[in-house]
Amino acid sequence: MIGRLGPASAAALLIATPALAQSAMPDMPGMSHGQPAPAAAPMADMPGMQMPMHRMTGALGNYAMAREASGTAWQPDASALDGLHIMRGDWMVMVHADLNLVYDWQGGPRGASKSFAAGMLMGMAKRSFASGDMLQFKAMLSPDPFMGPNGYPLLLATGETANGVTPLVDRQHPHDLFMELSTSYAHKLSGADSVFLYAGLPGEPAFGPPAFMHRQSIMDSPEAPISHHWLDSTHITFGVLTAGYVHDNWKVEVSRFKGREPDQHRYNIETPKLDSTALRLSWNPASDWSLQASWADVKSPEQLEPQLNQKRWSASAIYTRPLGDAGWWSTTAAYGRRTSPHGDLPAWVLESAIKPTAPWTVFGRAEQVNNDELVIAGPLSGRVFTVSKVSLGAIHDWRVSDHLKLGLGGLYAWNFVPAALKAAYGGDPHGAMAFLRLKLD
Repeated sequence: MIGRLGPASAAALLIATPALAQSAMPDMPGMSHGQPAPAAAPMADMPGMQMPMHRMTGALGNYAMAREASGTAWQPDASALDGLHIMRGDWMVMVHADLNLVYDWQGGPRGASKSFAAGMLMGMAKRSFASGDMLQFKAMLSPDPFMGPNGYPLLLATGETANGVTPLVDRQHPHDLFMELSTSYAHKLSGADSVFLYAGLPGEPAFGPPAFMHRQSIMDSPEAPISHHWLDSTHITFGVLTAGYVHDNWKVEVSRFKGREPDQHRYNIETPKLDSTALRLSWNPASDWSLQASWADVKSPEQLEPQLNQKRWSASAIYTRPLGDAGWWSTTAAYGRRTSPHGDLPAWVLESAIKPTAPWTVFGRAEQVNNDELVIAGPLSGRVFTVSKVSLGAIHDWRVSDHLKLGLGGLYAWNFVPAALKAAYGGDPHGAMAFLRLKLD
């Protein structure tokens, strides 16, 4: 799936017809081999029936659909499933939308304030075949380009240029209008084994944990992490081809992809190029856990420094568990490292969110990066600085219709800089965001 999906409200994909149900059900997780559920066929014809999570299989293998996150990344099977699910003949269609209207204030001499819209509109269509193979199409759009080329203020953030001329410092760049347009095909080898191909223009290669806006541990926050360009900045790549093998709770995959970050033209589809490589090993040892380790050789990622290549490494662990009837708790710990002209630069992030009741979600993140891009001119230019950030926030949702929620939230952030940067930042500056969210689920 594209990102996190919420409680299922449609019939299982693999029981779209009685014949398909009879052939597919013996190999579904949680079902006895050769023991198809007698009620499966009738339920396929009953709109609105909720299906058990283990009956809704993934697009890349015979596992719970809740395991799928952004691109081909995995999350715990216990993750919540958002989205409006509809059966149309042999196809399962999912639609999900998340739109935030944000007021952002960042303090200190290098801070600023801005109001902007952010979020995503996602769609998915997939179907299975009598052989057990699976075909899936995904699309994701973002309103970020309407922010303008300077994105939004975010202290200690650095990354790609958004105007093609100057680097962004203390600002988060806008994402492209087209965040994902992809397709995948999985071929079933046995009840526990499959091979798959994934292609995207744009898409997400096999590197890092799920992209930050799809991680259940922090997806309710509208604030991008300052560790974004260590862990998951490749989530919008104009040219991705991934091949993988799934065995039960293990997945190994390799990607060829375009190393260059998206350019300043945020509304177009860029020319694909497969010049970079990524490898990822994923393991879900239990329904509550998802682990991954990955490596990437990225060619010329930065438009303003085309001669520089990067090696990147990442490792992460995600723990998610349900709480009561409507709640959950999710935590992600991740470490990343990338090469630079000034040596290897590490980063780590710890983020967690808890939903004790249906209306409330509380979230927080702590992170630290070693960054050589915070000063672009003067005697401190190019020096590596260790900076840290902690943010805490909450959102309250009101159900306005069966599939629509309105939420009001806010967060506060503390930024920590070394002595050499105190004068530039006015000490350890703070920041805050207030936001109104509309969510289709």
